[in-house]
Amino acid sequence: MSDTTPTTSVQVLGGPVERGDEILTAEALDFVAGLQRKFGARRDELLARRVQRRAEAKRNGRLDFLPETKEVRESDWQVAAPPADIADRRVEITGPTDRKMSVNALNSGARVWLADLEDANTPHWSNVVSGQVNLYDVVRKQVELTTPEGKQYKLRDDVQHAVPLVRPRGWHFDDKHVLVDGKPIVGALLDFGLYFFHNAQELVNRGSGPYFYLPKMESHLEARLWNDVFTHAQQELGIPHGTIRGTVLIETFPAAFEMEEILYELRDHSAGLNAGRWDYLFSVIKTFRDSDQYVLPDRNTVGMTAPFMRAYTELLVRTCHKRGAFAIGGMAAFIPNKKDPEANDKAMQKVHDDKNREAGDGFDGSWVAHPGLVEICFEEFDAVLGDKPNQIDRKRADVSITADDLLAVNKTPGDKTIEGLRAAVDVGVRYIVSWLGGNGAAAIHNLMEDAATAEISRSQIWQWLHNDVVLAGGEQVTVDLVRQVLADTEQALRAEAGFPTENLAAAVELFEQVAVADEFVDFLTLPAYERI
Repeated sequence: MSDTTPTTSVQVLGGPVERGDEILTAEALDFVAGLQRKFGARRDELLARRVQRRAEAKRNGRLDFLPETKEVRESDWQVAAPPADIADRRVEITGPTDRKMSVNALNSGARVWLADLEDANTPHWSNVVSGQVNLYDVVRKQVELTTPEGKQYKLRDDVQHAVPLVRPRGWHFDDKHVLVDGKPIVGALLDFGLYFFHNAQELVNRGSGPYFYLPKMESHLEARLWNDVFTHAQQELGIPHGTIRGTVLIETFPAAFEMEEILYELRDHSAGLNAGRWDYLFSVIKTFRDSDQYVLPDRNTVGMTAPFMRAYTELLVRTCHKRGAFAIGGMAAFIPNKKDPEANDKAMQKVHDDKNREAGDGFDGSWVAHPGLVEICFEEFDAVLGDKPNQIDRKRADVSITADDLLAVNKTPGDKTIEGLRAAVDVGVRYIVSWLGGNGAAAIHNLMEDAATAEISRSQIWQWLHNDVVLAGGEQVTVDLVRQVLADTEQALRAEAGFPTENLAAAVELFEQVAVADEFVDFLTLPAYERI
């Protein structure tokens, strides 16, 4: 192997994990250390650039398409054609990489599994390494589980197993459990590197390849960095150029203005774009958190038909299909509820409507969070796609979206209410309790929530506080009001039968820290990580 240094300067500080020695081999650690040494400094520069770009957006009161990349948007190019095993992505299931989820996802009937090492996971060291162990077994079709109660989970041989697309952590996250030359490794490089090192050749041998979902990017330069990582990794292990494929989540406001450029940077390795809608809402608030022109109503009232959200998804489909790339729709987070048939029927109808709209808009597939929703998603996409694997040939030339359309946040209907404030605190605290306990995919009020939910909740409260918002009932949002709602929430959760209170005090403290602090914390998972 070229460009590597012996593992004497790689320190693994995390504790022992079952079968961890199979993943954290000297050769694998050499490989990820090589990635860190080659690309870590560039990652640092790009994070600094995010801060500058945010300051520019604040100064200008807007974002826009980049004048310097106009030629990319106007010239004629296409991304590489998709590999055969992911040419049809009409239903994708998402979830963390624990063993039970791994089996259930592959057996779900969905075409793709977003195997999540990011927002539906937590970066407890045991999760980081055991996720890689489980993915190693998934690739080799040897993943199974027997619970202490004797329940067995095995891969079925009567269904087409979902193809895994692995989501590493975002560029912003460092993993304190692995030091390279004395510094924490970039979490994205650790997650990508371990999976690629152990599984790339095996996947190729099986007629597939190493496929990824790439989160939290804010610019085409960050996509260029991923592309360079891919090129280097393939060269190092002798894997043909273009074998890796990455689907980029357009889940930050700045990235919505650079969709074509992001596809262009990854064109040899592209598997399209995804509308990561909940993180996108968080990013809208975060980017213009100081401006009263971008204050949103209650989180639960902001749907995909809000003008600025509609503009974002329409532009995504048009951009992808213009370049021969997949456009993948957003998450249906409902968990089927057998105890309340009436509420369940209403929720399932909402899923039908959502997937019907996406399929009609030209998306090539969409996400569900629960195996019970796979059939609904198939129904709606089958009705539009029929026997075709996708609808990339539907160019959506009728769509014309301007920067002003993407920025029209203040045209969103809905009120800001005390009930919305209470709901934001409730779901945010519940999620952080789950996260601190090691579970990043939390079932809350019949929805499968990941970190984006808590991020929207706390950032919206921060925005309301710092823009002197007066709620529909006449109450001004103040620090004292937020603290009172937090105290009421803590009291209610302590009284709730079966609610785990072990991390509740820490969750309340952390939520207050990220919701009312003078300085806005970029990601709540960063201070949360310091507590585990």
